[in-house]
Amino acid sequence: MNQLVDAQTIPESRPENANEHCPGPESEMAGKSENCEGCPNKQICESAPKGPDPDIPVLVERLKGVKHKILVLSGKGGVGKSTFSSQLTFILGSDENTRVGLIDVDICGPSIPKMMGCEDDQIHESSTGWEPVYVKENIAVMSVGFMLPTKGEAVIWRGPRKNGLIKQFLRDVDWTEDDEYLQEDNDEGEGGGGLEYLLFDTPPGTSDEHLSVVQFLKDSGIDGAILLTTPQEISLQDVRKELDFCRKAGIKVIGVVENMSGFVCPSCKKENTIFAPTTGGAKAMCLDLGYPYLGSIPLDPRIGKSCDSGLSFVETYPESPAANAYLEIVESIKSRLNDM
Repeated sequence: MNQLVDAQTIPESRPENANEHCPGPESEMAGKSENCEGCPNKQICESAPKGPDPDIPVLVERLKGVKHKILVLSGKGGVGKSTFSSQLTFILGSDENTRVGLIDVDICGPSIPKMMGCEDDQIHESSTGWEPVYVKENIAVMSVGFMLPTKGEAVIWRGPRKNGLIKQFLRDVDWTEDDEYLQEDNDEGEGGGGLEYLLFDTPPGTSDEHLSVVQFLKDSGIDGAILLTTPQEISLQDVRKELDFCRKAGIKVIGVVENMSGFVCPSCKKENTIFAPTTGGAKAMCLDLGYPYLGSIPLDPRIGKSCDSGLSFVETYPESPAANAYLEIVESIKSRLNDM
C-alpha cells in the first residue's frame, strides 16, 4: 500500500504575519531574498513553483461536504492528545446519523489506527480516490499507519514529503464514498450529504504538519482548534505557544482541555492529585489569557486499556467519572461550534 504515496515537494508555508522578514514560499523572491540566507528551507523555496497552489481549488471541492473541520493540538507530547482525538471521534460517532472522519497527521508516530481498533486494515483505491478505513459505517479514519509494510516500520521523512502526504489525505481521499449510506439530498442541498466532523490529530508542537494543514485548508476553512494540556506548568508553557500559533495562523480556539487532572480509583472512586497544578492549571491559564476552558478529564487506567484495545472508553466504562467528563466536554465543544 505504501506504493500509493506520491508525496510532492511542498515548501514550508508560514502563517500570516508569523515572520515579517520572510517573503513566503509563494513570493517571487522566495529563497532569493537576503533574509533567506541561512534558512534551512532556502533551496526548497527557491526551486518550488511560485504563485498560488493549483491544488487548493481541488481541495476546496473535495471538502465541500465537510461541515466542521477541527484541529486537536498540544504543545507537548505525552499529554493524551491522540487519546482524546480517538475518544472524541468515538463519542461524536456514537450517533449513527453523524458521520465523522479522523485524519492522523502525526506522520512519524501514527497511533490512531491502534486506538481506533483498525490497525490491521488497509486503504484501497476506487474510481473516486482513496477509500478511508471505516471503523463503523459512519466513522472513517486515514493514517500513514495503514500504508506501512510492517507495524514496526519507521517513517523517516523530511518535512516536504510529510507535507505532500497530508495534501494527499485531503485531495485524494473520498470522504463521502459510501453512497448508500449518504442521504441523496441534505438540508442545504450541497454534496448529497458528507461529514459532520473532520478531526485532525496533529503531532506536538508547531511545525511542518501544522503549517501544511493551515495552508491546505485556508480556502475551505478551519472551524477551530481544541488544545490539550496537563495541569503542571511545564505543559502549560507549551500550550501558551500553541495558543500563540493559533493567533498568528488565524485559527479560532474552541477551547482548552486539561487531561490527567487527578486520579480516580476505579474501585472506591476517590480522586487524588497526581500532577500538581502549581500555577492554577489550565482553568487559571484560560481565565488569565481569555480563552475558553472546556473542562478536565481525570486519570483512569481503563482509558489506556480502551485505547490499546481500540474501544470507546465511554461506551465500555460509562460509570467512570472520566466518562462523564468526556461527555460534558463534547457537549461544550458542540455548543461552542454552534455559537462560533
